[in-house]
Amino acid sequence: MSKSTVVPFELSSEFSPDPLTEVIQFGARELLRTAVQAEVAGFMAVHAQLLDEEGRQRLVRHGFLPEREVMTGIGTVPVQVPRVRDRGANIDGSKIRFRSSLVPPYLRKAKSVEELLPWLYLKGISTGDFSEALAALLGPDAEGLSASTITRLKATWWDEYEAWRKRDLSGKRYVYIWADGVCFTPRLDGDRQCMLVIIGADEYGEKDVLSIMDGFRENADSWRDLLRGLRKRGLTVPPEGAVGEGALGWVLDGAAGCLSDPP
Repeated sequence: MSKSTVVPFELSSEFSPDPLTEVIQFGARELLRTAVQAEVAGFMAVHAQLLDEEGRQRLVRHGFLPEREVMTGIGTVPVQVPRVRDRGANIDGSKIRFRSSLVPPYLRKAKSVEELLPWLYLKGISTGDFSEALAALLGPDAEGLSASTITRLKATWWDEYEAWRKRDLSGKRYVYIWADGVCFTPRLDGDRQCMLVIIGADEYGEKDVLSIMDGFRENADSWRDLLRGLRKRGLTVPPEGAVGEGALGWVLDGAAGCLSDPP
C-alpha cells in the first residue's frame, strides 16, 4: 500500500494578528465608524425640514443597533449602525427609516470575502477545510463558514453560472471572435480538463466572453455545439473575422455557417 502524502492542515492555537494587521484593523474600525456617522448625518440633513404635529423635528437620533462583526479582507471588523426615530408619519401611515448603504442589514461578509471563496474552492480547498483556511487568512474570528454553508454557496454559484450561460444575445453583433481551448488541472484532479472559450469584440472594441463549455478534448463536434448554442441564444450575425489556434479552417467557415445557416 502506498504511503499517503496528505499533510493535515493545523492552525496554531497561538495564532494572532501581527502588530501591523492590528493597526490596520483598528484604523478600519474607526474609518467605518466615521463613515457611517457621516452617512446618518447626511440622511438627517435631507429630512431636516420635516416636523411632527407638535412642531418638533420629526427625525431624531435614537442610539445604535446592536454591535455586530463584519468579515472583511483584513479580518473581522466590529461595527455599530446608528438608529433613527421617526416621531411622525407619512400620509399613508408609514415611517421614514434609515438603512445604511455601507453596512446593509444582515451583512456578515464584505464583498471581497465573497469573491475570495470561489477562488479558494477552485484552487483546491476542500469544503471541510474552509473554516481553517479562512481563520489563517482573516484571523481566528473568521471561522464562521461551515461545510454546509460552502455547499449552499456552491449551489448559488452554479445558478449564477447557468443564468450567465443562457443569457440572451439577441441584437448583439461581434466583428471579431477568438476561440481557444484552455487546458488545466482544477482541484488537483488527474485528468486535464479542457475549457472551450469564445470571446467576441464589437465595432467599438468592447470584448465579451460569449460562451464557456467544458470538455476533455478539443474536437469539431464540441466547437460546433458551442457555436450552435450561441445561435440558439440569439447571436445570428456571423463575425467579419475569427481566430482560433490550430483550427483556423473551422473558425472561418464553421463560425459563419453555424451562426447563420438553419439548424
